Amino acid sequence: MTQLLPQCQQLQDQVDRILELLHQEPALRQQDITAVQSSLKKAVAPKFEIVFAGAFSAGKSMLINALLERELLYSAEGHATGTECYIEYAEPDQGRVVLTFLSVREIKDQIKALCERLGIADATNIEEPEVLKLLRQIGEAKLTKEGGESKSQLAKQAKALILLLDGFSENSSRIHPVNNNTFSMEQFNFSNLKEAASYARRGSNSSVLKRIEYYCYHPLLKDGNVLIDLPGIDAPVKRDAELTYRKIEDPETSAVVCVLKPASEGDMTTEETELLEKMRSNPGIRDRVFYVFNRIDETWYNTQLRQRLDDLIVTQFRDNNNRLYKTSGLLGFWGSQIKQTSERDRYGLDSLFAESVKNTSIQEDTPQFVNEFNRYCANSGKLSPSQFKIAVYSYETPNENYVRILNECGTSLINQLISDSGIEEFRTSITNYLTNEKRPLLFKTLANDLQPICLVLSRHYVQQYRDLESQPVNIEGLKLRRMEQLNNDLRRLGMALNEHITQEVNEVVTNQCLTFEEDFRKLKVRMVCRMDELLNTFSVEEAYRQATFTHPRNSTAPLLAILVEAFYYLSNELEEVLAEESERTVANYFAYLIERIRRQEYYRDLCRLVGGDAGLEQTVKNLEVQVQQAIRAAASTECDRFVRESPRFYDEGTFSIYQFRKVLQQTSQSFDCISMKDAEPAIRQLLKLDFEPKVKHTIQSTFRQTVNQTLKTHLLPLVKQQEEMILQQYNRARSHLEKTLEREAQEQLDSNQIQLQEVQKKMADYNQVVSGINSCLQAMLLDRYQLPLANLQEPIIEVEPVEVEDGEFAEVVEMI
Repeated sequence: MTQLLPQCQQLQDQVDRILELLHQEPALRQQDITAVQSSLKKAVAPKFEIVFAGAFSAGKSMLINALLERELLYSAEGHATGTECYIEYAEPDQGRVVLTFLSVREIKDQIKALCERLGIADATNIEEPEVLKLLRQIGEAKLTKEGGESKSQLAKQAKALILLLDGFSENSSRIHPVNNNTFSMEQFNFSNLKEAASYARRGSNSSVLKRIEYYCYHPLLKDGNVLIDLPGIDAPVKRDAELTYRKIEDPETSAVVCVLKPASEGDMTTEETELLEKMRSNPGIRDRVFYVFNRIDETWYNTQLRQRLDDLIVTQFRDNNNRLYKTSGLLGFWGSQIKQTSERDRYGLDSLFAESVKNTSIQEDTPQFVNEFNRYCANSGKLSPSQFKIAVYSYETPNENYVRILNECGTSLINQLISDSGIEEFRTSITNYLTNEKRPLLFKTLANDLQPICLVLSRHYVQQYRDLESQPVNIEGLKLRRMEQLNNDLRRLGMALNEHITQEVNEVVTNQCLTFEEDFRKLKVRMVCRMDELLNTFSVEEAYRQATFTHPRNSTAPLLAILVEAFYYLSNELEEVLAEESERTVANYFAYLIERIRRQEYYRDLCRLVGGDAGLEQTVKNLEVQVQQAIRAAASTECDRFVRESPRFYDEGTFSIYQFRKVLQQTSQSFDCISMKDAEPAIRQLLKLDFEPKVKHTIQSTFRQTVNQTLKTHLLPLVKQQEEMILQQYNRARSHLEKTLEREAQEQLDSNQIQLQEVQKKMADYNQVVSGINSCLQAMLLDRYQLPLANLQEPIIEVEPVEVEDGEFAEVVEMI
């Protein structure tokens, strides 16, 4: 990573100290520091992700190889895989590679997409060797029919299918059915980065790799720059193309290098046009895009191609000339490689290109670069005749011409070749962009995120200091000030009491008081259990005896008389339970309420001011008696209504009227008590049909509302009266305060002095840290983003952060 400027070396500690000071102030802890932590991490340890986007065969991989001056990425025309390649910095002796493979499912998706483009019936069971063999034969047939890999788009896709099938077959032990397996280069027994990169570059291996992470040395990567090569925007598998678009739109992406094909193709593809439209319509993307026309060397030999490219640039890229580059990745890369060769290895023919140069009985094969080099020397028009006197002879082989020309012109020609490739210019431009634009932007973002926190913190310190400084400096003055505050303190305590009790009552009303809810739940359970018990033990014989006793002239009793006795009996018994449980619930609640009052700060302050609670606790206990009486009366009223049948008890079509008629029919068979007693189970069922809904309605609805309203109508007026009562305690409070004021005044003076010294220390600490951060910002040429100091000489200001058009933090300052 690039070292920070000397003025910024302590930035991490300085910002951490600002956040620590903020956390020390309880009143400011609600400040959100997430943005500061994020922007600080990016400023001190930046990572600039540079995404290379474009269609397949645009030359992205070769361009990256040229920028890094080493062969890392696999580069083959038409090789369409979904591989993501991330290249990050490592020290020269710490290079490594991490390989992540596609899953079987993902490979099947790619095979399916390629088969559709090639017009081949999809064969999903690729685990079968016969299926792999058949698909490969079909692919080879397609390739042969087209006349070779470079002859057509169809041939390129056939070659991609063959590589994908070979890659799956060769690496099947490393490929999981649904997951992406990851391996370090040590797991492959690779001893160095070169061996691992060579494996990953091999076409069949590259085709089944989902992600390759290279960690290697190059100055371009040392600033925290990460080069990212992603699948083409015209990838055969849709989700691979979507991955590229998501990465382009990612806010964490620092730059997008859009590699375009018109230099070699003449026009932009449909996918390239769509990519440009999307990037230009998105303000967050368009300002970080670099446009690269790769394979620019094709236009040196074709006037029509050159004119079409010039027209395209004039019509569609006239606003992007400052970030438009023309490169030849092929010439730039191999130019950087042959600089390390000499006549002894025939400038790479016996080393770099050894695999491409095959001795036959007639002559050697010619590497692609050698042909392009000879063409560059003979026909590009880039070389000055006065500086380079070069001739390409037809009687010499291309390899002989290549060696002779380099022997004659040496390093100067290689340097000119690299310069004409445009690679150095592009590398310098993107490095300057990241160093001079993106890196300061990280510090500017950090300053903007720190600005509101520093404003709040500095104003807090200044206000604290002024408040403490304005306090009396002697005991008499402090005593006088304290007496003046006494009335306000009493008013504050009365308001706090009112607010607290109102909140407690509201929690009961809204079912938020857990203690009350538990007690009322027990009340409901007790009522239901008692009702079931009464119904199960109800004696028809006893009710019959009571009915005939009430009417001495009669020896028989009707069913209705039995029901009347039952209704009175059940209602009165349930009333006792409801009243008893209500009293217990109210008693528990008032005990809870008094305990809650005792724990409140206003209660402690009241006791300290007046030497007691001014009768508050006793008043609450007296009120409890009144509430108990009111709730008891309400329980009596509620259960008295149980004596009446439910409104729907006799409705036609209901089960209750059916049960009533059945019981009536049974009991009317004779006139003695026996027939009535025989109907006892049916009578109990009839009573249950009536009482269950009534009791349920009481405990779940009406009685709870009655209790809530009773508490509210008794407690709220009481606390209002108690609030006035507290205000009337002024004389008592004054008398009590005078007894302790001398000692408290001295303690307050000592406390004020200590607090004043602490605030001064915090202000000095804060100003020292902020001054250090401001020095860093000045060094980064960001003077206008300096953070505010805690200055006692400045007037109090109100600062409101707003967002302006360019997204920067601005201050709206209003003098008070």
